[in-house]
Amino acid sequence: QVQLVESGGGLVQAGGSLRLSCSASGRTFSRSLMGWFRQAPGKERETVAAVSWNGGTTYCADSVKGRFTISRDNVKNTLYLQMNSLKPEDTAVYYCAGSKQGWTIWPKEYDYWGQGTQVTVSS
Repeated sequence: QVQLVESGGGLVQAGGSLRLSCSASGRTFSRSLMGWFRQAPGKERETVAAVSWNGGTTYCADSVKGRFTISRDNVKNTLYLQMNSLKPEDTAVYYCAGSKQGWTIWPKEYDYWGQGTQVTVSS
């Protein structure tokens, strides 16, 4: 089993940047599909980005494409989300999660989740 802990959230002005980190414990991180998700108040959880176990395949939602970059370091057991040109609509709780699937972007197919980190973008 993998345990996940997110960090790096905070308050930032529109146009600013943040880098989220997700530290993983357990032996299976390096073999796991990983993703970032977010949930704003009153909205459903949405997929932000995903990366395959070896980093060779990535996905970014259209709403963040060109602004956010997902990456991973399997030596450090850490997942990252670099967020640039932040907008107020990016405000949400951001979660990292891992899946036993080979590839999926659907939240329901992710098996283990972190506790989330708040990102607030002011206008």
